[in-house]
Amino acid sequence: MAEVVLVVATTSDAASATPAAAFLDMPGWKPGPAIPDGVESFANGRVRLLRHARGIVEEDDLDLRWEAATGERVSEVVLLSRHTAVSNRPALTVHPIGVPHLREGDVPPQGGRPGWAALPNPRIGPWLRLLRRIAADRGLVPEFEITLEGTHHGPVTNRPTLFVEIGSTEEYWGRQDAAETVALLLWKGLGLGEEASVGNWHGNGEKVLLGIGGGHYAPRHMDIVM
Repeated sequence: MAEVVLVVATTSDAASATPAAAFLDMPGWKPGPAIPDGVESFANGRVRLLRHARGIVEEDDLDLRWEAATGERVSEVVLLSRHTAVSNRPALTVHPIGVPHLREGDVPPQGGRPGWAALPNPRIGPWLRLLRRIAADRGLVPEFEITLEGTHHGPVTNRPTLFVEIGSTEEYWGRQDAAETVALLLWKGLGLGEEASVGNWHGNGEKVLLGIGGGHYAPRHMDIVM
């Protein structure tokens, strides 16, 4: 069974739809199959871009649903979304997902399942470093903060997962330069150009860092990752 990477976007969020459109403007895309519940797809090598119209944290088990509909095994999931912050500071963020702090019977405010966390995508650290380089090269730093967030929110997934987000207000969610930066992160990170993909991990003795603690942000963990 072929293994593919799912990149998931929603048309209901400018910070998701605009990077997805910029990604689709890059070479090599062709239409893919639609799957039930109004999810359209596009294919480029082993990458599948899925696009729907609902909230990004609401569509659970898209990896399993894709496998059932197409017969392609999903190796990992990348989701594109907006980021909000009390500071309103423009930001580009990367983070794992899940709500392990919630107890059975709690209602997750932003998707997921109480006590659950997604498998973290091994690309999180390498992509955070790559994102900072791309953003700096494109002149978004220091206007935009490049940051690592802690585990929070859904949707439920079953494969290694990460979120890439644009923040932190409506003024920035649709910024074309930020969207193109995220698209370039996906392009380079997934190896769609001439260079190898970034952040592959095969369990072959490379060290793994597990960070515990912090709040919405994890500055000490981020310093180590950087």
